[in-house]
Amino acid sequence: MAMKQVPQAGDVVHTDVLVVGAGPAGLTAAAFLAEYGVDAITVTKYPSTAPTPRAHITNQRTVEVLRDLGIEDRVREIAMPAALMGTNVWATSFAGVELARMMTWGEGLDRRSEYAAASPCDMCNAPQNVLEPVILAAARERKADIRFNTELIDIKQDDERVRGTLRRRDDGAEYTVEARYVIGADGGNSTVARVLDFAMEGEAGIGSAFTVWIEADLSRFAKHRPGALFWVSPPGTNVLWSPWTTIVPHTEWMALFLMHDLLPADTSDEAVAEIVRAGIGDPDVEFKIKHIGQWQVNHVVAERYRKGRVFLAGDAAHRHPPSNGLGSNTSIQDSYNLAWKLALVLRGDAGEELLDSYHDERKPVGRQVIDRAIKSLAQLQPLSETIGLAYGQTPEQGWAIVDELFAPGEAGAARRAKLLDAVQLVNYQLNAHGVELGQRYTSTAVADDGTPFPDYTRDPELHYHPTTHPGAHLPHVWLQHGTEYISTLDLVGHGRFTVLTGVDGAAWTEAAAAVSRETGLTIEARTIGMRAEYDDVLGEWTRIREFDDDGCLLVRPDRHVAWRSRDSVDDPVETLRGVLASVLGTPPAND
Repeated sequence: MAMKQVPQAGDVVHTDVLVVGAGPAGLTAAAFLAEYGVDAITVTKYPSTAPTPRAHITNQRTVEVLRDLGIEDRVREIAMPAALMGTNVWATSFAGVELARMMTWGEGLDRRSEYAAASPCDMCNAPQNVLEPVILAAARERKADIRFNTELIDIKQDDERVRGTLRRRDDGAEYTVEARYVIGADGGNSTVARVLDFAMEGEAGIGSAFTVWIEADLSRFAKHRPGALFWVSPPGTNVLWSPWTTIVPHTEWMALFLMHDLLPADTSDEAVAEIVRAGIGDPDVEFKIKHIGQWQVNHVVAERYRKGRVFLAGDAAHRHPPSNGLGSNTSIQDSYNLAWKLALVLRGDAGEELLDSYHDERKPVGRQVIDRAIKSLAQLQPLSETIGLAYGQTPEQGWAIVDELFAPGEAGAARRAKLLDAVQLVNYQLNAHGVELGQRYTSTAVADDGTPFPDYTRDPELHYHPTTHPGAHLPHVWLQHGTEYISTLDLVGHGRFTVLTGVDGAAWTEAAAAVSRETGLTIEARTIGMRAEYDDVLGEWTRIREFDDDGCLLVRPDRHVAWRSRDSVDDPVETLRGVLASVLGTPPAND
């Protein structure tokens, strides 16, 4: 899979998968396709990975994906750890009056244990400009063919193949790539989506905003209250809110400026410098503006994630505000879902039907993400109204309202009570653990066990509800193996199916080996239980697994449960054979 000889103008290059775009979705696809042995070419019109920070919140589910790729430790080296992410401040400026505060991303005392119990991985703050090179390096170590400065200018498909016309931007040479499949991971202005006329649902251009990458040493204002975000609204300006993302604690920032009514703003160097100075709040602090970027508020998702032999992933498929920090996370998880399916189909181990499950599983996630992001923006409004800073106020009027908020007396107390209530709504943006981890799939790649998903016992957006029901992500529990501790998640994944059974499940282990021999498909088997091979020393797996000692789970390469048997069956081999054929869309091996 090493990069082939440099194509000449007019050449036709053949590959199994063409990935268009090398952002979080495209690079993740390139890395996992290479990991799974798929011949693929990844192209991007840009000369390098992301030059600016842009996306940054990296949630637990995404870190789990990167753990499966073997690069979790590398990501931690370049990221701001969870322990420094938690303090979320709203203020008139960094040097000004603090208006409100809450603990976020699971760092509040009431949520910390919940986040720790849900995953072997901590979330982190990994800006896109430093995360992408880590994924790129992992892809190249696996001999992925990734071509920068190479632009897709046209794309066509028929029943047999997809033809992409590419242009090298350094010398203008054009050549053609013929691929069996294409992943359009080329962002919010996707050429793939536009040329192939992928229809979109929702509304684009709801409003505008702009981002500013800033160097400024704000340690004395932020070090004692560290967080991934610091929200600023200087009285007497047109800024509704500007969340300042910590890029390098506490000297580098990416500020997103949302003006009142999401109206366009003056983004000249002079105007931006004035707004940045107001956000810092101390005229003696020196700062450097490294980049100013325009940004559009969208609420859009593709009607279909698949059209023929072409798939959309990442921002090409879903476009939304950065609320909840779900953009790059959802993009990486899209590719994780798709890569193993393409690998199995290309190897002949699965039928074409398996690829339809990508849309069925990821489109509902994309819809949830865009809706949650827009709703989170709206849920900032009560906070803004309670604080009272509004468009058209003079600085004097704004400061008078702030002073009243914290003044003694009944009026101030009433406003402060409303403020505390309004802050709680922002939990749905900054502590939405269920949105981050709670994806439940329904598709042909999941074999129903005849039972409904268990009811939610708490708010499903705020809280993750672990379950082993088919379609759910495998729950994490720490097990002991010898003298080492290992997560249930580390027993699965790595491009293979896995059977997990209990101490009376030897028949399932034997069935996995038999079906693996029949199909040529690697199916691992692991026994989990008290004093078993993987020792459930605390009994936590026994309490959460939802099947008996003689039952089992069949777990997919992306760590979602494909099927579950609560107890033993008369013929485990025939049962497992039939379930696997159903999930993969292939005839059973003995037919």
